[in-house]
Amino acid sequence: MRRSIRLKATMMALVIQSASVAAAAAADDVAQFYRGRTVYIITSTGVGGPYDRSARALSHHMPRYIPGNPTMVVQNMPGGGHVLATNHLYNIAARDGSVIGTVNGTIPVHQVVDGTGVRFDVAKFNWLGSVSSTNLLTIVTARSGIKSFEDLRNRETIAGATGIGSMAALYPIIMNNMLKTKFRIVPGYKSASEIDLAMESGEVESRSGTTYESIVAERPQWLRDNTIRPIVQVGRMRKKELPDVPLLHELVSTPQEKAILRLLSASVVVGRPFLAPPAVPPERVAALRQAFDATMKDQAFIEECAKTGVDLDPVDGTALEAAIRDIVNQPRELVELAKKAIQVN
Repeated sequence: MRRSIRLKATMMALVIQSASVAAAAAADDVAQFYRGRTVYIITSTGVGGPYDRSARALSHHMPRYIPGNPTMVVQNMPGGGHVLATNHLYNIAARDGSVIGTVNGTIPVHQVVDGTGVRFDVAKFNWLGSVSSTNLLTIVTARSGIKSFEDLRNRETIAGATGIGSMAALYPIIMNNMLKTKFRIVPGYKSASEIDLAMESGEVESRSGTTYESIVAERPQWLRDNTIRPIVQVGRMRKKELPDVPLLHELVSTPQEKAILRLLSASVVVGRPFLAPPAVPPERVAALRQAFDATMKDQAFIEECAKTGVDLDPVDGTALEAAIRDIVNQPRELVELAKKAIQVN
């Protein structure tokens, strides 16, 4: 009996030792791969917007936490409402861990309920984590004369967007279809910053998909001088700073309508995600995820984000993947109703 127990204990010790040796070898292989290498971060926006600033902040600090300490370089790839970069990451980018990306949080919803231009499957990406999952706002300029959501139903409002697949276009389309607003969407801007400038010049009157934190950091004078007015927000609950601004799902009444808007608002949970292409070796994905999580807690990274207007409310890779699975596994009936809600009339 005692001999049997000793034998089992010895075997268990050997298993643990073997696992430890294998883990150490895998870590050495990861470090060897990344040592002296450049890792590229593809961002689906132009220079200057919140996604670009998130990527640049990450590039300055995440290499310290990746075995082998590679260099990180940001490459901007705007176009197609963020679909261009997402297609590139899925079909063209190297699948060895030397390329990661950040794409708009609407991309998973876009795949499920629209699909225009989609040559990817979000369920097959390796999701590393999200920098932020804060509420999204639709704002209007004070010069537009719009003071309440009801005003959006009574007159045409010009909204700037980067592309039809972007948040800046998605929410005006939803509001037009489900809430009878009269947004006229002008796509083609290269970045959120360009839309902001267009609002200041009077070229457009509205923008969707921004955040309260971004406005405070980038254009605090807008709030100080009442240059803009938040008119509706997307999220689970109203922000404490905006208690009088209604949530999108509060503006509908039936359970079915609320379910549609929950699906179409899932981009808030996805936030500003980072991902790696499919089929990256699992040990490198694990290293990238661990490095991402560590960077979110890094004081120098946090301070840079505060200075550059990157709002932080991180979501780890496991939770982000669960959110993606929830989006792609919605009931067919609900998806069909959501498709109608985003049709451009």
